[in-house]
Amino acid sequence: MPLMPAPLLLSEARRGGYAVGYFESWDSYSFEAALEAAEAESAPIIVGFGATMLDDAWLDHRGIDHLGAMGRTLIDGCRVPVAFLLNETHTLEQALAGVGAGFNFVMIDSQRWPKDDAMRASRKLVEAAHPAGVAVEAEFGSLPDFVDGRIVDDGAAMTDPAEAAEFVAETGVDALAVSVGNVHLLTAFTSEIDLDRLTAIRAAVDVPLVLHGGTGFPDDAVRAAIAAGVAKFNVGTRLKRNYLDAVVRRIGEWTGRESVHDLVGSHKPADFLEAGKAAFTDTVRGFLRLYGSAGRADDVLKVVAP
Repeated sequence: MPLMPAPLLLSEARRGGYAVGYFESWDSYSFEAALEAAEAESAPIIVGFGATMLDDAWLDHRGIDHLGAMGRTLIDGCRVPVAFLLNETHTLEQALAGVGAGFNFVMIDSQRWPKDDAMRASRKLVEAAHPAGVAVEAEFGSLPDFVDGRIVDDGAAMTDPAEAAEFVAETGVDALAVSVGNVHLLTAFTSEIDLDRLTAIRAAVDVPLVLHGGTGFPDDAVRAAIAAGVAKFNVGTRLKRNYLDAVVRRIGEWTGRESVHDLVGSHKPADFLEAGKAAFTDTVRGFLRLYGSAGRADDVLKVVAP
């Protein structure tokens, strides 16, 4: 199945009263796990790679091309609607490289840049991406991070509805990630969400809203957030944590007598990384049900069917 435009997935989510999940991968195992979860749940999905945790030198030396080629290869033949995101690049140039590398959805991590700089870069990205059929997400307002057992909010700021409307109008972005109490990297507890602010942003902004920090987002606030205009949730930290925990447990079972070729990179049941992949898949399937996107793939396909 060819890639689906992200704006189509998000508009159908808004129309259907659910949200699409973006589940961040870092290698072929995690990427395959996300796709397999979506197929198992018959759910539209956004898959991709995040630049935030990756080394700039690696990204700039063919790393983005590598990720794009690998992702497009794995997506080929997927039976559910998929969009392919290069998430939170460090620079405009990296996002532009993503446009040429096969991603159909790109985003710069400009949340803590001066407002004018962020607007200028997002507008330039839109001007380059849209003619190539690539959608653009931006973030306005900045999230705190959960680091070393505490929330670090240095430079964080909740999204102002009026300024968010100006940002969207000036840049032409297709989706807007907002800050309403959500927290990046939060694993110890759940965040406190300002639903009134989210509703006010929705009233001021006419593009689909996105919430990053899905790992620590409270389950019981998901439906209310969707009703307030959220069409996409980003999840990363919980996926990597569950993946790593499963791999470590499997390594603990190693007796030293097994073939290392079976245990590392074989894609066989004995492969340590297959244990991580299974944990990733199970976690994503739970999120797909939580967001209400499970079982919605056919609804999207009917819209694009000739």
